[in-house]
Amino acid sequence: MENLLLAWKEFLKGKRNRKDILDFERDLMANVIELHIDLVSKTYKHSNYYAFNISDPKPRNIHKATVRDRLLHHAIYRILYPYFDKKFIYDSYSCRIDKGTHKAIYRFENFIRKVSKNNTKTCWVLKCDIRKFFASIDHKILKKYCQSPPLTRSGIALR
Repeated sequence: MENLLLAWKEFLKGKRNRKDILDFERDLMANVIELHIDLVSKTYKHSNYYAFNISDPKPRNIHKATVRDRLLHHAIYRILYPYFDKKFIYDSYSCRIDKGTHKAIYRFENFIRKVSKNNTKTCWVLKCDIRKFFASIDHKILKKYCQSPPLTRSGIALR
């Protein structure tokens, strides 16, 4: 329960006035208790995603989980983050505390200065995106794989 409530507090940042958030918050304790009971009794089921399109700056198809599911995602993140953060290389910047786009750019500028020897030599950078990468994944195979029992090593599930 404590983790769910702390996750809710962190989850709210920058989202407080959205309709789905307000609806969930209207009966917050009942919603959190119900989620907790579903988790403890192992009856939790992830809801369907809500699909919509945006153009930011390019057209994209977005699939958004319910507030209840996103709260659980955040609670899981809070538990797993300390473990995985130690495993990442220093120059991994996405979704990390005290990192982010601006720090990545500053670090990149340092690499450019170093490689180009203060702009005296040419250096090359590749920025790329694989169009519709996740849409290209065969979801039948993915779901079949996710339903099979995980391999284990030293008590850690490997997927």
